[in-house]
Amino acid sequence: MREERRTVRDLLERRFGVAGHDGGTPGTEVVELLLRHRTVRTFLPQPVEEEVLRLIVAAAQSASTSANFQFTSVVSVRDPARRDRLAVYAGDQQLVRDAGAFLVWVADWSRSVSIARAHGLPTGGADYLDSTVSSIVDVALAAQNAAVAAESLGYGITFVGALRNRVDEVCAELELPEWTFPLFGLAIGVPAPDDPADVKPRLGQDVVLHQETYTPPDPGAIADYRRRIGRYYTEQEKPADWVQDRLAWRIADKGGLDGRHTIRDSFHRQGFPLK
Repeated sequence: MREERRTVRDLLERRFGVAGHDGGTPGTEVVELLLRHRTVRTFLPQPVEEEVLRLIVAAAQSASTSANFQFTSVVSVRDPARRDRLAVYAGDQQLVRDAGAFLVWVADWSRSVSIARAHGLPTGGADYLDSTVSSIVDVALAAQNAAVAAESLGYGITFVGALRNRVDEVCAELELPEWTFPLFGLAIGVPAPDDPADVKPRLGQDVVLHQETYTPPDPGAIADYRRRIGRYYTEQEKPADWVQDRLAWRIADKGGLDGRHTIRDSFHRQGFPLK
């Protein structure tokens, strides 16, 4: 299940899709694991054992959390019928059905609010947008820890943001109470040998890493990335133009949101006032 070791130089060149990275800084097993990340969408029919799953969630709970409030809840879904319904809500993605484990990551203010109310404490501070943002950040940090932990154990993963396409149905399916919101799923499993995914090239650091103040992206650097990611998509037999086939599709209008343009209303229905 584990990939053969590569040098840091190899991993950097693979990650950015271009030669010339010096790789002079010694890597660690953790850094090398992060650089090797790829999205896995095809899994062998092998469940993730409960003991292993709890270890992965323990790693998630070890992530940084805002003031130790721990706004994260995780719903593990193993029932095949429920998995099937969630798959349909998420654009009928087969990987939701096939993964060895499927976790739904929930921004959870319900726990904190109920504890406060049980102690007769006011809860007006939870009504503001920053409270919602804090819970979303908490969940994202925890889920990424889980992903890294799973990969370190030899599993493959993919995040499933498409659960938000039909978020009200997901809330009903998982019986989520007021003050909770399902942000995304995480599929974990043993990668199928024929899974085609490879390490996906990222934007160059001259676009992403800013020194002291923000610098607008250089058109030449964007054009270079467009070529690099285009080669990757061509090899994957997917539409190759990152701008026209992907970026434009996503931001042109609400059609690219696949139903998520109503998400503010869903937050309100779940009790998040967003003042």
